[in-house]
Amino acid sequence: MSTISVSTLNEQIKGLLETTFSRVLVEGELSRITFHNSGHIYFSLKDNSSTLKAVMFRGNASKLKFQLAEGQKVILDGAITLYKPRGEYQINCFSIEPSGQGTLALAYEQLKDKLSSKGYFEQSRKKELPKFPSRIALITSATGAALQDMLRVANSRYRALEIDIYDVLVQGDRASGAIANAIDMADSRGYDIAIITRGGGSKEDLWAFNEEIVADAIFRAKIPIISAVGHEIDYLISDFVADVRAATPSNAMEICLPDTHELYQYLDVIEQQMSHIVSQKVFTKKQELEHLHKSYSQHSIQKQLTQKFIQVKQLQEQFSQNISLKIKTSSNELCNIKARYPYVGQTIFSNKQNKLNNTLKMLESNNPKLKSKSGFAQISQDNKVMDLKDLNLDDNFMLQSDKVYISAKVTKREEI
Repeated sequence: MSTISVSTLNEQIKGLLETTFSRVLVEGELSRITFHNSGHIYFSLKDNSSTLKAVMFRGNASKLKFQLAEGQKVILDGAITLYKPRGEYQINCFSIEPSGQGTLALAYEQLKDKLSSKGYFEQSRKKELPKFPSRIALITSATGAALQDMLRVANSRYRALEIDIYDVLVQGDRASGAIANAIDMADSRGYDIAIITRGGGSKEDLWAFNEEIVADAIFRAKIPIISAVGHEIDYLISDFVADVRAATPSNAMEICLPDTHELYQYLDVIEQQMSHIVSQKVFTKKQELEHLHKSYSQHSIQKQLTQKFIQVKQLQEQFSQNISLKIKTSSNELCNIKARYPYVGQTIFSNKQNKLNNTLKMLESNNPKLKSKSGFAQISQDNKVMDLKDLNLDDNFMLQSDKVYISAKVTKREEI
């Protein structure tokens, strides 16, 4: 028995394994998952008593519809291969399916939970649809029956509308990217509403509307988005993220467009209401005008002037009466004065004559010529003329003539 190298043995084992186990289906639980920067995924598959290493290279990993998670039970479809440098065998996975649950169903629930936690479904961020849109973008297949149904509904309900069609793939691997790009383009052009839509189909046919890239485009759009995909029983991720979900493509047009016939009826009702309101307003204003006319008549300038004229006339009459009364009273007083004047004048004249005589007497008594009479002098005390008999012993007094003042004192007083 010849000796072989480790590399040779590993090479022989590798050939044996890869030939014998070229395709296997293995069920187990995922653990120790590593998402490498290269895009490859490294993990282990285990059961209660064993562990098996596995790898899924970038090309196959990019096709996964769901996110691998620790503890997830899956079925691997792959081949056994040996990593010769370390002498370790592993499974090279071609595809992975959830155990007991469909891949698409799991991917749907995983993305729904992820977007819900990010607030994509919050009602508070939903935008309202305009009541009377003028420009709408339809993002769908130009050859689909859904488009024709929508155009038919639009033509019957509301023709004052500009509709632009963005022809995109609505199923297949490239559909989600095309739908997301169309949403971004329509949003940049400022439409009133954008509708993403297609007719019914299988879960796989509708899957493009369950992709995260489409959900992101809907979430960041500034214009209102309606999701109208499949039939009423179909619920897609786009339905939860969009501002409005429509059960069918036709229902989307019914939701966003007013009905012309209903508008005509509404206009008739508005016209009747307006006529009633106008009649009520006219009646009310007429009453207000009549009230103002009466109020004006009562408070007009002409009436106020007339009242002022009357007041002036009354004042004139009152003034005339007062003047007449004053004249009459003054005339009576004048007559009384005239009657009393001679007596009053005589009394006044007598009083004045007496005052004049008294004044003459005083002047005569103080006449300087009398003071210069030989042997006579005027006696005064404190500048007051005194009588000799009024002087008392030791009184100081003055003797005055018209030319001499003599200061004297009473040294002896005798009565004669």
